[in-house]
Amino acid sequence: MNVLIVEDEILLAMELSFLIEEVGCVDVGHAMSSADALAMAADLRPDLALVDVHLQDGPTGIDLARHIASDCGVVALFMTANVKRLPADFAGACGVVGKPYSEHGMKAALRYLDICLRDGRAPGLAPAGLQLAPAWAERWGVGDLPRIA
Repeated sequence: MNVLIVEDEILLAMELSFLIEEVGCVDVGHAMSSADALAMAADLRPDLALVDVHLQDGPTGIDLARHIASDCGVVALFMTANVKRLPADFAGACGVVGKPYSEHGMKAALRYLDICLRDGRAPGLAPAGLQLAPAWAERWGVGDLPRIA
């Protein structure tokens, strides 16, 4: 799975890059602003974009997730400390991992999403720390089942 990191905190972006590679995925690039992220998503067409809500150019991550999904066909996953600020439809993103996240939790989320995106179906319930958007949970056959610990 090819992953684009959209995060304006360079240390977090570097940590995510290591986690992505440790689970066997490919880090295709880092963007710190919504404009850079949109351009990179259009050019690189990653399978997944890890998107922070607050970027270098302000709280633009929610609009960015909508654009990369509709304009580029890229699946977004929010990574934010402001989970309650996400709209009910998750702006088209497949879900959210709340900050701060654990290394184990992030790796589990990446492995899970890799399977979901590859197979078009969830391998089971979402791991702890990953909250799926209702539309994606339904799409992947998870429905309203609770998350496992």
